[in-house]
Amino acid sequence: MATAGTLTRADLAEALHHEVGLSRLDSARLVEQILEHMCTALARGENVKISGFGTFVLRQKGERVGRNPKTGVEVPIAPRRVLTFRASQMMRDRIVSAG
Repeated sequence: MATAGTLTRADLAEALHHEVGLSRLDSARLVEQILEHMCTALARGENVKISGFGTFVLRQKGERVGRNPKTGVEVPIAPRRVLTFRASQMMRDRIVSAG
């Protein structure tokens, strides 16, 4: 696993290889297929819910006025879609009890 505190695609594929017994190539392909499926669903505007983990939600943010922190000048911020993640209660409980 990664030592810098970041879980990578390669880490996920390696875990599949060890825990499920798939070949390294099949494990990497499976991780890529899952991530591609999630990205495609999000691009279509669908939410992605992984039970026991959390939900990825696309939200539409309207136009608003922001402020440049250096100069204080107001600037318009264009409307945009943003991706948010909400951890499931089970995930939150695991994180809190681990810390």
